Amino acid sequence: MSYRSLPLEHRANGEARRVGFELEFTGMDFDSAARALQQSLTGELTKQSEVEWTFNAPEFGKFKIELDWTALKNTADNGKDEQQWITFLRDSAALVVPLEVVFPPLRFDQLSYCDTIVGNLRKAGAHGTEGSPIAAYGVHINTELAVLDLSTVLNYLRAFCLLQWWLVKAHSVDMTRRISPYVDLYPEKYVRNLLSKPPQSMDKLIDDYLEHNATRNRALDMLPLFSAIDTERVKAVIDDERIGARETFHYRLPNCEIDRPDWYLSEPWNIWTVLENLASDTQALNELTENYLDRHRLILGVKRTKWVKYLQQWLQDREWV
Repeated sequence: MSYRSLPLEHRANGEARRVGFELEFTGMDFDSAARALQQSLTGELTKQSEVEWTFNAPEFGKFKIELDWTALKNTADNGKDEQQWITFLRDSAALVVPLEVVFPPLRFDQLSYCDTIVGNLRKAGAHGTEGSPIAAYGVHINTELAVLDLSTVLNYLRAFCLLQWWLVKAHSVDMTRRISPYVDLYPEKYVRNLLSKPPQSMDKLIDDYLEHNATRNRALDMLPLFSAIDTERVKAVIDDERIGARETFHYRLPNCEIDRPDWYLSEPWNIWTVLENLASDTQALNELTENYLDRHRLILGVKRTKWVKYLQQWLQDREWV
């Protein structure tokens, strides 16, 4: 499956927009994951600690292989004399904590190389979302914005609010992930407020978001982006060292289906581009917003199943799906 292009391919400075991926999986150790990267690209492997390795591929940037457990990573960084204990924790955590490959920001013309990496990880034994009945492994998509202004950020938020129910269905989000707190959708009260009374300033946009979504556990986590825009405003509400300020979205909804023979990152990426198309088409966005608000009923809100069905046809008519 080919990667669909973005409707806005360049940033305001003329440089190509880039996207980073985070892959969560189990079924292998650090050595196996590192070998899969070495088989995919030319680069230099460095062991930072027992739970974090880096792979520097000059043409692409620095990949990270890490155990997705902040407490253990901190222990490994600070506890050089506690090697046996760190190794025990690492091996025990592997039962429920995913191994994660964090990609550097890639240009669109580099995305096909992701297929080679995914294929080699799969051959090495990687298992994704279905690999654990209790863990909610997924894929994160971190796309740079074309323009960092109120209108652009607001349009993406509006687009996600309108699409979030449809996106859950489009991604076939695994039940384990849906009932976990990690990829919660935006509350309906926030959705209605944002669509009916769009904020008129970036400060107001951030404040409203934090009032309803002061957590990393959102399907579209805006905290990294808002931290890049106004770090102190975000920290005043949620001071979490895991929030890394960067001018990207943090889209956490897709499953990681790496153990499926025909699965590649193009699958979740192409669904993400539906949101990109809507966010960049103000006329379509306004039309869909009006339709959504017209369907809203006091207490009952908007009927989810009917809205998703309507959206599917609406998107097909525009050849976005």
